Amino acid sequence: MNCIIIDDDSAARLIVSKLCKKVPKLHVLEEFSNAIEAIKFLNNNEVDVIFLDIHMPTFSGFDFMQTLKNPPKIILTTSDRNFALEAFEYPSVVDYLVKPIELPRFQKAVNKLSTFSVKKEEKPSVETSDGTKELYVNVDRRLVKINFSEINVIEAKGDYIRIKTNDKSHIVHSTLKKIEDKLPNEVFLKVHRSYIINLSKIIDIEDNSVLIKQDIIPVSRSNRSELMKRLNLL
Repeated sequence: MNCIIIDDDSAARLIVSKLCKKVPKLHVLEEFSNAIEAIKFLNNNEVDVIFLDIHMPTFSGFDFMQTLKNPPKIILTTSDRNFALEAFEYPSVVDYLVKPIELPRFQKAVNKLSTFSVKKEEKPSVETSDGTKELYVNVDRRLVKINFSEINVIEAKGDYIRIKTNDKSHIVHSTLKKIEDKLPNEVFLKVHRSYIINLSKIIDIEDNSVLIKQDIIPVSRSNRSELMKRLNLL
């Protein structure tokens, strides 16, 4: 099984790597000190297992898992026992290993991989007040259906807009205003004169920008207060 290791601590990565070498069926493809670099790797490569630390600067293990559309099996490695219940809310999490990790416990987690199947989450539908759940856009003389729930970001680019989903990007001859009127305003928000975002896809907010998947979207000063109102803040 091909795997990668994600941990900001080099010593922790070395320990997991050595443990993997003791299990013949595991093959470590790469190691990463941050989740962003791992996301770039996964965009072009498939793996069977991810050994993932939870506490990392800027972009946590939980943030990382939320970016994955079709996640592989994940074994969490952490020094914090307090997030086990939250961790198993993610369908791809196979086991939760608390550092320091000993070989017998590591082997037990690996053994679970062969019988564990990732359960796909059912995504709630997103619809307008009249029950519409999708829109059709004209792309290369074809009408392409896009479900509202699949849209991450819509970006204005001159006389065109770019509609970005998890796995595709559609260029459409239209305006941001025109598509804004067709979207359910409970879920979508114009945060900048050039951007509309799906609020449910936000991973992180820092200063005057939001992170959605790998995209950093600017938030204008005039729209920041509305964004804060719309979030479920603790």
